[in-house]
Order: sequence, then C-alpha cells, then structure tokens
Amino acid sequence: MPGLPDAVPPAGFAGGLMIGVAAAVMLLGLGRIAGVSGLVARAAGLAEGGAPRALAGLFVLGLPLGAALVALLQGQVASRFPDSLPLLVTGGLLVGFGTRLGSGCTSGHGVCGLSRLSPRSLVATALFMGAGFLTVFLMRAMGMLP
Repeated sequence: MPGLPDAVPPAGFAGGLMIGVAAAVMLLGLGRIAGVSGLVARAAGLAEGGAPRALAGLFVLGLPLGAALVALLQGQVASRFPDSLPLLVTGGLLVGFGTRLGSGCTSGHGVCGLSRLSPRSLVATALFMGAGFLTVFLMRAMGMLP
C-alpha cells in the first residue's frame, strides 16, 4: 500500500473482527461494555460498578495471552518503544489520567460507544482522533517523523 509499506490489511481486518466480536459478546451476552480502561479499573479494584471483578480480570488477562498466542503462531511482532523509562511512565500516567477524565478509553468510546451511537463517545472519539492527527502533523512539521 502506498505510504504504508508494512501494512497487512488481512491481519488488520482479522484483528478488528475479533475486537468487534469480543465487544458484541460482552454487550449482548453479558450486558457489559468492553472498554479496557473500565475493565482494568474493575479488575484492580479501583472501580465499584461494572462487570464482575473476576470477569474483568479474565478479560484483562486475555489481552496479553492473546498477543502471546499470536506471537507463538506467527512469530514475534515487531514493536518499538522509546528507550526512556521516565517517558514511558509519564505517557502511561497521562493515558490513565485521560481515560478517567474522558470516562473511558479509545476502545470503550471508539468501538463500544460508537456502535451504540453514544453522543459522548462520538465527541470523545472525534477529539482523540483529531488530537492524534494534529500530533502527527506537528511532529512531521518539526522533522520528528518522516
């Protein structure tokens, strides 16, 4: 694909389909939203309401186990992270703060909220997508990205 030489559309489609099925199973089968930040907060005992704590823990545990299974079946996935531990910790704390401030994360708003036509999720998704586009534009303008 022009501009995206490392893109693998079938894998992206399969991953999106699996995320959609997991969200549908949680909503239709259990009546719960599959927003990861809410499930992590519930599993860690930081949130009172939501999915039962054991279910939230199993869902969160399934995320790295699913990634490990894919790595076993298809080989390691190339990933890059900054070398700076303080930068990673700061980024993680900012993401956590943002999910609490925005009443959910990208998966909760972008996948589950939009599929339910939630006005709050529409606004949240438009804002974080817009912020991402602006960040890439500015980083390219400053020569930080190709």
